[in-house]
Amino acid sequence: MNKPLLAALATLVITGAGMAPAAAATPTSGAASAPAKGTADASPALAAVDFAGTVALSNCSGSVVRLPGSADGDPALVLSNGHCLETGFPSPGQVIVGQTSSRTFGLLNSAGTQVATLRANKVVYSTMTDTDVTIYQLTSTYAQIKSSYGINALPLSDTHPVAGTAIKVVSGYWKRIYSCNIDGFVYRLKEGNWTWKDSVRYTSACDTIGGTSGSPVIDTATDKVVAVNNTGNESGGRCTVNNPCEVDASGTITVRQGINYAEQTYQIPACFGAGNKLDLTRSGCTLPKP
Repeated sequence: MNKPLLAALATLVITGAGMAPAAAATPTSGAASAPAKGTADASPALAAVDFAGTVALSNCSGSVVRLPGSADGDPALVLSNGHCLETGFPSPGQVIVGQTSSRTFGLLNSAGTQVATLRANKVVYSTMTDTDVTIYQLTSTYAQIKSSYGINALPLSDTHPVAGTAIKVVSGYWKRIYSCNIDGFVYRLKEGNWTWKDSVRYTSACDTIGGTSGSPVIDTATDKVVAVNNTGNESGGRCTVNNPCEVDASGTITVRQGINYAEQTYQIPACFGAGNKLDLTRSGCTLPKP
């Protein structure tokens, strides 16, 4: 996993880096600061993606996200990884719903400057089974965040992304943006005791590190979140923690050292009703249930 930062530093194993924080913060070939509005990036289509709406957690990254059916007055949601949950990694098969939380998040503007501290009142949903996601409910509404700080939530796509799509992985923790493409999709991605389905595999330019866990993966053509960054094969190990392996439908295992991955998020909107209320019984909801 792109491990939560404190755990990563404790073991001196940071996915894709294996270095101290100061060194890890130095941009690599796949990372860049957000382009200033009106300046050139690698491609004109990428210029709209910046840090606005992303958040920094104590040990991970995340983003304020808005579902297709969300209203301005709904309590805002923050998306991060299941393995970033403050109470520890959910066990295989475990699904956490409605857990009390007072976690705080540093809200960033387009330049990557923290402009506010947002607070959760509960963990709406968290799991590391089939996917690797935590969704927090905030004490603020979308309208309140927009009115107070001029920042919109990132829209969450409800459609499956496609291979070849240009993406950016935006880390609120490191204030770094990685640019690459979706290389393909993995039938099963296995890491230690956890297995994830239909994972996104990046091209090599997105060489994400510890602390980037939970970063939104944004389709640069639509500015919508299509996945959440979560792991990479750090040292070439086979299906071990920090060294996930790909398993195809026939059971063949492939190891890709140095390649990083994300979990798709298009399934999430179908599991929410009016008022951003989680309802795992809704038609079309395929997220794992408790």
